[in-house]
Amino acid sequence: MQVKRLGIKGTAALLAAVVMFGQAAIAQEAAGDKVDLQALAAIKAEAFDHSQVMENLFYMSEVYGPRVNNSRNHRAAAEWAMKQMKEWGLQNVHLEKWPFGYGWQIKKYYGAMESPAYAAIQGFPLAWTPGTNGQITAEPIWAPIHSKEDFAKYHGKLKGKIVLMFDPAVLTLHTRADAQPSPTDEEILARASNPRGGFGPGGRGAAGPPNPLTDRDPSGRGRPGEGAWTYTPTSLALASSKNSALRAEVNAYMKAEGAAVVLTPGYNGDGGTIFGTYGGNEDPKAPVPPPIVAIAAEQYNRIVRLLQHNITPKLTFDIQVEYQKEDTDAFNVIGEIPGTTKKDEVVMLGGHFDSWQGGTGATDNGTGSAVAMEAVRILATLKKPMARTVRVALWGGEEEGVYGSTAYVQQHFAPRTTMVKTPEYDKLDVYFNDDGGSGRFRGVSAGGSKQMGDIFKSWIEPIKDQHIVAVSGTEYRPTPSPGGTDSTAFSWIGLNGIGFMQDPLEYGTRTHHSNADTYDRVQKPDVQQGSMIEAWFAYNAATRPDMLPRIPTPAPDPNAKGHE
Repeated sequence: MQVKRLGIKGTAALLAAVVMFGQAAIAQEAAGDKVDLQALAAIKAEAFDHSQVMENLFYMSEVYGPRVNNSRNHRAAAEWAMKQMKEWGLQNVHLEKWPFGYGWQIKKYYGAMESPAYAAIQGFPLAWTPGTNGQITAEPIWAPIHSKEDFAKYHGKLKGKIVLMFDPAVLTLHTRADAQPSPTDEEILARASNPRGGFGPGGRGAAGPPNPLTDRDPSGRGRPGEGAWTYTPTSLALASSKNSALRAEVNAYMKAEGAAVVLTPGYNGDGGTIFGTYGGNEDPKAPVPPPIVAIAAEQYNRIVRLLQHNITPKLTFDIQVEYQKEDTDAFNVIGEIPGTTKKDEVVMLGGHFDSWQGGTGATDNGTGSAVAMEAVRILATLKKPMARTVRVALWGGEEEGVYGSTAYVQQHFAPRTTMVKTPEYDKLDVYFNDDGGSGRFRGVSAGGSKQMGDIFKSWIEPIKDQHIVAVSGTEYRPTPSPGGTDSTAFSWIGLNGIGFMQDPLEYGTRTHHSNADTYDRVQKPDVQQGSMIEAWFAYNAATRPDMLPRIPTPAPDPNAKGHE
């Protein structure tokens, strides 16, 4: 049956694998695991000859669009994902809820400069900010806020105005391509030589400088200068994890002053690429600001220059948004392939399903969710018995602070404050995470275990032709708090949370949290490769005789702050 299902290409791959990797299999008996090369050939054939990963991504990003956490788009996409999982034969497919707040999404955006010459204004509203209640035309005012002391300077001057509250963006000539070239295998191995860390620069890409009105520090750990206002040319930036409190102060001020709309050039980007996230807050008790719009940096600068030349343009905006207030519980999407002889032991894989609103959430993190779904589809299609249960999770609330995965691990495994373990704690083998955009998998973290590193090296030995070549992070260091991505929610409580290093491409420079985060920025061969590797890793973990080695269990932390 397997040969018929594989077809001509799959059969050729199977025969080639047996010949090509014979020597590798012998070497693996001495260190790491002995792997099943026939299973690998079948996984490769399904991943490359019958891939559905781009079809998964199409529905997530093109049909359902941006998936701001707990929005109607997010909920509709989750219903689609559960339907797909059930069609593939996954069981126990369901939503697991956790407390969050309002959902929010854009219904309509129109912006234009009417005079001195017409120009459409490219942009989008920031999340959790209201609409304009119809079309409004008003004059702009440039009122840069560098500190709270500037509040008094503009008192009584902002009513009915469209407020530009940041300095002009400093734009320079691009002398290098936005997309970073893929490192060679040798460069990847060199980056992986540090046993304590990950892969260094270029692993997941950088998101750009934080902005307290448009971005929240997802790490919860703060940044240098915590507690003090600091100034950057493009934004009012507070280098602190307490951005939400300061954002609330600025929002309350703008609302009290009667600003009609607030404009920002976003926290990064030029040439029509606009980076932006937060403006308001999902908390029903938080102050509601005026409408806040991130617009193209060049257009923002043009308006400021006109005002500096004593020419006051007329601006028009028509913004409609929707707050989803009926159910303030957000959710994670869960499905699984039950194990055979050790079904109570669990191998997990996943990515975050929520996104920001500027684009369609394709690279952040439609790719990670699509890859995880494709990996379990591959395993379900092959119907090869696996001792352990393989569970897929599409997380919510990652963008707001790794909320969904943190709630999940504390409910299922152990609250960080007490570390009182549930029966499931010792049965969770490993969680594999994908949250690095479109780029190919080039390496994997060992999660702080040298023994795990040896095991992973044996798994990647027969797939080095796919340019995943490195294992890093074999020296243990604790995770101080969940942040950055969902694997940290697992390692934070002493579970194996494993991430992959990926080619950076243009993730940090163009697509991450921007209006360019769209389907067309995803490279099909890369996500096919990631799907194959994630399926292969999950298969090996689910079929090896013993569970993978576990990192140390942390001591209880009564002061731990996690989303429970």
